[in-house]
Amino acid sequence: MTTDNTDKSADKLVSAYINLRAQRSQLAAEFEEADAVLKSQQDMVSQKLLDICKEIGADSLKTKHGTASRRVSTRYETTDWGSLYAFIKEHEAIQLLEQRIHQRNMKAFLEDNPDVYPPGLNTNSHYAITVRKATNKA
Repeated sequence: MTTDNTDKSADKLVSAYINLRAQRSQLAAEFEEADAVLKSQQDMVSQKLLDICKEIGADSLKTKHGTASRRVSTRYETTDWGSLYAFIKEHEAIQLLEQRIHQRNMKAFLEDNPDVYPPGLNTNSHYAITVRKATNKA
């Protein structure tokens, strides 16, 4: 059972939480907008530097302000996860995957298989607060 003071205190804290979250969201949006402009400008400068490297056949450009280096950047993706998993199994190439656990899938697996626990798995749980803004019903 809560007292009136506790109710008022909790109400003020929830209100403060919602206001802080709104302020953070506003700041994040402003930052992202300003950052997008700067990133676009930086991308244009990068492209011009790549063009200069290509034009003169160089992999680096040393200037009085610094050195720009050109490198090949490659990313690998798949459109067929089933085939990729089969390929990894066939070639025993588990190292082709990143080492991280999909949190929701592991939780679901453990719930579905309460008698099975992967060796070396650490579980860290803590309480967290979720605050939702009240809906105004008129």
